[in-house]
Amino acid sequence: MKVKIKRIDTSLPLPEYQTTGAVAFDLYSRVDMTIAPKSLGLIPTNIIVEIPKGYMLTVVTRSSTPKKKGLLVPHGIGIIDQDYHGEKDEIMLQIYNFTDQEAPVAKGERMGQAAFVRVDQGEWEEVSEMKKDSRGGFGTTGQ
Repeated sequence: MKVKIKRIDTSLPLPEYQTTGAVAFDLYSRVDMTIAPKSLGLIPTNIIVEIPKGYMLTVVTRSSTPKKKGLLVPHGIGIIDQDYHGEKDEIMLQIYNFTDQEAPVAKGERMGQAAFVRVDQGEWEEVSEMKKDSRGGFGTTGQ
């Protein structure tokens, strides 16, 4: 799949898939920065991506980031829409520093990863009643 991409700082590399079996590519920090303790920060990832029709881009921290840096995506996942690719639409990695220490982030450091996910938009068909049988409440499928 061909995807249009623009780097803000061309001294940093294009995102890479680190192995032949990788489904996500790495996101680099465009700047040196520090995330204060117990606070949110936005890490600029240096790229603007024209996401192909029928896809979204999911953005998360790397699996090692919480342990090494004390940083995580506060809502678990970021979603980049297909129409977010204007000249000022750099992808940002929203993170939360859950530690009591400052978290330094170096320019060029791999802080997140992103993957293309197929999506579609639903067309609502409102009904007055759903099927009679319910499978149970929240978290009941394992019992």
